[in-house]
Amino acid sequence: MRPGACYGSGGSPAFRLPALPPMPRSPDSARLLVPLGGLVDREVNLDAFLQVLMDRVAAALQADRGTLYLLDPAKGDLFSRAAHLPEISQIRVKVGQDIDRLTGYRTQSSLAVPLRDAGGRLFGVLQVLNRRGAPAFDDADEARLSTIAGQVAQALEATSLYAELERARAQPGAAVGWFFNRIVGESPAMRRAYKLAEKAAATDATVLLTGESGTGKELFARALHVNSHRRERPFVKVDCAALPAGLMENELFGHERGAFTGADARQAGRFEAAAGGTVFIDELGELPLSVQGKLLRVLQDRELERLGGHEVVKVDVRIVAATHRDLAQRVREGKFREDLYYRVKVVELHLSPLRARGAEDVERLARHFLASAARQHRLKQVPELSAAALSRLLSWRWPGNVRELENCIESAVVLCDGVIHPEHLPMPSLDLVDPPPLPTPAAPAQGLDESLAAVERRHVLGVLQRHAGNRSSAARALGIGRNTLGRKLKEWGLDEGE
Repeated sequence: MRPGACYGSGGSPAFRLPALPPMPRSPDSARLLVPLGGLVDREVNLDAFLQVLMDRVAAALQADRGTLYLLDPAKGDLFSRAAHLPEISQIRVKVGQDIDRLTGYRTQSSLAVPLRDAGGRLFGVLQVLNRRGAPAFDDADEARLSTIAGQVAQALEATSLYAELERARAQPGAAVGWFFNRIVGESPAMRRAYKLAEKAAATDATVLLTGESGTGKELFARALHVNSHRRERPFVKVDCAALPAGLMENELFGHERGAFTGADARQAGRFEAAAGGTVFIDELGELPLSVQGKLLRVLQDRELERLGGHEVVKVDVRIVAATHRDLAQRVREGKFREDLYYRVKVVELHLSPLRARGAEDVERLARHFLASAARQHRLKQVPELSAAALSRLLSWRWPGNVRELENCIESAVVLCDGVIHPEHLPMPSLDLVDPPPLPTPAAPAQGLDESLAAVERRHVLGVLQRHAGNRSSAARALGIGRNTLGRKLKEWGLDEGE
């Protein structure tokens, strides 16, 4: 038996988790499971991904059941994240605990191996129960499961699920949450978006994604595709802001031979190229009026005519569109067809700006991008995020939203030496952090000096509020000493608790 494996036979399985060196990653492991790379890099529903994973593990070992346990960093016990557990929805296991008592399932033989990340840290356990039509699991089965565990661990490290586990490890007591891979956030706004996206993905309904630039509209568009029945067919993107207006019709609908000078052969457009799949129309608000009628025809009848042709071409596609513009306002201005507007927003999914999602989502995303950038730049360890750097990230309003935060973190990962400090973050001076809007002042009763004092007071208290009352953090943001801040607060009659 290899170190770290746990056998069971003729009785209830229990876990023993000794400290071990890193698990070797076998080059032959890819032959043991259906390749997972195509799922790992996509915006797939993580629970569905994990269940597929366990189905494949159980099949590879000819096991009756398989379970993926993840380590709860705060409590030190294991909880099932994907399993063949018809009796209960989830199981929590303490080291040495009798599992059969919790489920009522009769275990004849079992095998469990640890899941370790590239640094050798334990973060889960892979378990199989009751080999079908064969004696108890043996050394060959254990070797096979250990190799599979190496592949599974690598796959999980590349998901946002692993980043959430790392966040919980760094912050004991932090809630762990995930839904779509690569889409991170557990704020109420994000939970609403996940719920709506999950419902929409199961249908062919046209979806309109709205929200500011950089909020993740393309990620959600891809999530709608890869979690739908069209997932094996093409996902084709059209960026209306990047294409000249004169080329838009040709790109979308294609052309016939001789349609214009240089058209030497028939060419299919994006709708035909996406046959059976999804067409993502980004920045829909920039679509010229001259093309909007032809798009309406595709939405209504799923048919089109190529440029320069008269043949009606039937297309089988699902359409997802996105815009940062107010389309209703564009309709009022005569720049967007009203009938197209109502046809395209069968399901409208709004993505909130990052500043409205709360500090916890900002931190979740920051730690997720830390791990991603470390992998991208082949670093041996994920850099640490200092408390001061985190405070600075939380104080900014992120006008560029998630995209801006991602670029900021990647730059810091490249520039730092293992620990990210505020000076590694390519951000504007904290003096430029948006202060609370100031009301238009009335004519000062006692001259200009009093008006300036009032402005200073409002600004200082606003910064203090944004830093949740943390005086040290607020003082750094203001560029003054903590004692100076304390003196000002006393002058304004605010005691230490305020």
